[in-house]
Amino acid sequence: MAPEGGPAPAGGRPLIITEDPLLLDDLLRLCAAAGAEPHVHHAVPGPSGGGDSGGGSAAGPPGSVGGLSDGTGGPAGSVGWETAPLVLVGDDAARRVLGAPRRPGVLLVGRDLDEPLVWQRAVEIGAEEVLRLPDAETLLVDRIADVVEGAGKSALAVGVIGGSGGAGASTLACALAVRAARAGERTVLIDGDPLGGGMDVLLGGESAEGLRWPDLAGSRGRVAAGALEESLPELHALRVLSWDRGDRVVVPPAAVRSVVAAARRRGGVVVVDLPRRVDEAVAEALAQLDLVLMVVPGELRAVAAAGRVAAGVRMAARDVRVVVRGRPSGGLEAEAVAGLLGVPLAGEVPVEVGLPGRVAEGEPPGAHGRGALARFCDGFWRRVLGPAADRGVTA
Repeated sequence: MAPEGGPAPAGGRPLIITEDPLLLDDLLRLCAAAGAEPHVHHAVPGPSGGGDSGGGSAAGPPGSVGGLSDGTGGPAGSVGWETAPLVLVGDDAARRVLGAPRRPGVLLVGRDLDEPLVWQRAVEIGAEEVLRLPDAETLLVDRIADVVEGAGKSALAVGVIGGSGGAGASTLACALAVRAARAGERTVLIDGDPLGGGMDVLLGGESAEGLRWPDLAGSRGRVAAGALEESLPELHALRVLSWDRGDRVVVPPAAVRSVVAAARRRGGVVVVDLPRRVDEAVAEALAQLDLVLMVVPGELRAVAAAGRVAAGVRMAARDVRVVVRGRPSGGLEAEAVAGLLGVPLAGEVPVEVGLPGRVAEGEPPGAHGRGALARFCDGFWRRVLGPAADRGVTA
């Protein structure tokens, strides 16, 4: 799935406009941290990237602030004010870009931005934000990295959690990922339960090459989305992040936050299988999810357990809905389960005859297109990934 609006122009390289050498050093350092090679100019470049739009000539040797440069000492190529995917205007250069065409993606950056006139200048040049360094360095690195990665609309992130033991949450999470991938969505399945059996095992890929959670436990800050996706095992047309078979490794909340955020930036769908115990790391994942599906069997005892789980999940998740799995003889109706929990009903999944046997033979949940599980997942994705312009969940 291509990023919204197509690929970033100018090869994903931002344009820096400043004559302040100290500010330029800072901006080049932040671009390097984001993996970007910027174009540098001291005024608005012309349409073809050469010379000043104001009629002056670009002075100075290649690579200097006074000359048109890509930040590495080489020629800038065909970058222009209107074609650069992101423009970083130093507060010293704000007056020199007055009159340039209005465009999105212009940021006014500086170190001393306390004077009231800086906000007036930001309005005059159409800047989206005013960023003060060093306070806004992390935010600026993220914005630059989005340009490098061609980031478009974030993935729809759905979490699945069991309301009670043995509810079938991992089975549903796996099936949702399998059906999304078969529908053509870029799909990442994240195993958030270190004490589970392993989502790669459920997909029949426990020996597949690629990174697992212990390899990413030291992640901090921004994780490169493309590199993450390419490093994960690919099984059944989706990428899966699971646990290895070694000793349990504690993944810090900061690493969970960075990895889930990176998975979302590639667009498509991210499905996260969650443990029932909500600790700090799980809370970090919940905070980034658009929707959490809580799987609850239609039994009174299971509903009682699910009430305690729901209370913890609601503290971090923005939207929690219940999926009722199976209904034993004399069991509770799906609407009754949702009512007792005070959680909206996302649907009901009947028990699928023959599913355990097919999984044991190597067929992942959801692969059987005519099964009850696959039908539920297909209907769910049609509702949440419909033609609506935004990714608001309507299931």
